[in-house]
Amino acid sequence: MRNTSPARQAMIKFAPALLLALCCVASAQTPQATPPPPAPQRAVQFPRPVEQTLASGLRVIVVERAANPLVAAQLLIKNGGEVDPPELSGLADMTAGLLTKGTESRDATQIAEAIEALGGSLDAGARWDASNATVGVMSSKIDQAIAILADVVRHPVFKDEEIERLRQQYLDNIRVSLGQPGAIARFVGARVVFGDAPYGHPLNGTPESLARIKREDIVKLHGQFYRPDNAILIIGGDIKAQNAFDLAKRYFGDWQKPPAALPVPDRNTLANSKGGRVVVIDKPDAGQAAVYLVRTGIERRNPDYFRGIVTNSVLSGYSGRLNQEIRIKRGLSYGAASTLDTRREVGPFVAFAQTKNQSGAQVADLLLGEISRLATAPPSEGELTPRKAVLVGTFSRNLEQVNGLVGQIGSLALYGLGLDEINKYIGSVQGITPADVQKFAVSRLDAKGANIVVVGNAKEFLPELSKRFPNLEVIPIAELDLNTGLLRKKKQQ
Repeated sequence: MRNTSPARQAMIKFAPALLLALCCVASAQTPQATPPPPAPQRAVQFPRPVEQTLASGLRVIVVERAANPLVAAQLLIKNGGEVDPPELSGLADMTAGLLTKGTESRDATQIAEAIEALGGSLDAGARWDASNATVGVMSSKIDQAIAILADVVRHPVFKDEEIERLRQQYLDNIRVSLGQPGAIARFVGARVVFGDAPYGHPLNGTPESLARIKREDIVKLHGQFYRPDNAILIIGGDIKAQNAFDLAKRYFGDWQKPPAALPVPDRNTLANSKGGRVVVIDKPDAGQAAVYLVRTGIERRNPDYFRGIVTNSVLSGYSGRLNQEIRIKRGLSYGAASTLDTRREVGPFVAFAQTKNQSGAQVADLLLGEISRLATAPPSEGELTPRKAVLVGTFSRNLEQVNGLVGQIGSLALYGLGLDEINKYIGSVQGITPADVQKFAVSRLDAKGANIVVVGNAKEFLPELSKRFPNLEVIPIAELDLNTGLLRKKKQQ
C-alpha cells in the first residue's frame, strides 16, 4: 500500500472543514425568499424643546442635546415661493440664495472665509412655505456663528454683480432641467393641478421670469417678509437653553418690526382639484418618456397626515407597490415611486416612472391601476410592517444629526404644530392599520381625481394612449410655456 504524504494527510483532514465553509459561503450568497422581520420597536425619547418670544415678535426655540459637541441654528422666515409675484417666479428662492453673498460689513468671500475659519457651514434657500438660513459649528464657536447668521439675514446688500452671477447659475440649472423629460413632467404637473395659483409655478423660476427679476424686486420681498414677527429662530445641540436665549437676544434683540402690516399671501392654491386631465408634451428628441400621475393631496396640518404618509410608503420605495409592479414584475423602468408633498395649503400627490417611449401608455395605465387597487386591496399587516419601518427608520436617522433635529423642530413650528410631535411620530406611524390605508386611498387618492402627464417622443406612445384617453391634449415642446396655467405660448398676431 502506497504511503500517504504528510501534505496529503493534512488535506484529507482539512477537507470536511473546507466543504463546510464552502457551503456556508454558498448559503450566504443565496438571497432569502422572505426578508427577516423588523426588530422589536424600542422606546425613544427625543429632547423636549423650550421656547421664548422676544419683544420684537421673534420666536426662539431651543432643543438641548449634549450627545456630541455640535450646534445648529436656523433662522426660518415663514414665507417662501408661495409669495412670488405671478410674473416673477423664483424671486423668493433667489432672494434667500443671495443672503450669503454680501452684507453691509462683509462681502461674499469674507462671509465664506469667516465660516470656514470656524470650521462650520452656512446655507440659505427657500422652499414653498418658508425661506431659511442655517449655520452649523462646534459648540465652542456658536457665538461667532450666530453673529454671522444674524448679519446675513438682517443686513444683506444684494449687490448687482452677485445678483447677475446667481441669475446665471439659476438659468443654467433650469435650462438643463428643461432638457430632461422628468423635470418637464414635474413642472407641467404642477401647472395642471395648481394653474396660476401660488403653487403652480416652478419654485426656482423659468428662463423668462428669472430674466425679469430686478434688484428692487429682491429688496422689496426682503423688506416685506424678513422681519422678526414673521420669523422663527431654532437653536439645537450641545448648548444650554439659557445660553441660547442670551445669544438670540444679543444678536436679534434689536431687530425692529416694520410699521407696515405683514402682507397676507394668496391662500387660494387649487386650480384643477377635479382632475381627469391628460397632457402630452411632445419632445421628439427624448430618449425616454416620463410618466406622471398628479393630483391634490393634503395639507400638513390635516388629521389624515399619518394615514397619508404610511399610504404613500406602501406605494413608494424599492419594495413599494409601484416599483414592484412596474420595475420588478415587468422591467419597464429603473424605478417607480410616489410622493405626498404636504405643505401649508393642500400640496400635490405624485406617482411617477420613466420608461422607454414605446411603453409610455402602458406605464400610465399601470400607475392608475395601482392607485385604484389600493382602495380595493389594502395592504396586509405583513406588507404594512416593513413599509412603516422605513418611515420610522428614516425619521429617527434624520434626528441623529443636529441639523436634522433643528430642521424637524422648525417644520413643526412653521406649520403651527405641537413641538412634542417628534415624540409622537413613531407611535402615530405604528398605529396606522390596513383599514386606515384603505380609507385614505378611497377618500384622498381616488384615481378619478388624478391627472396624467407624459413627456417624450409622442409618436411612439400616442396611438395607444389615445385609445385609453381620447380627450388628451398634445403640446409640442416648442409651444410649451411654464409661465402660465394654460401651458401654451400665445400665438403671434
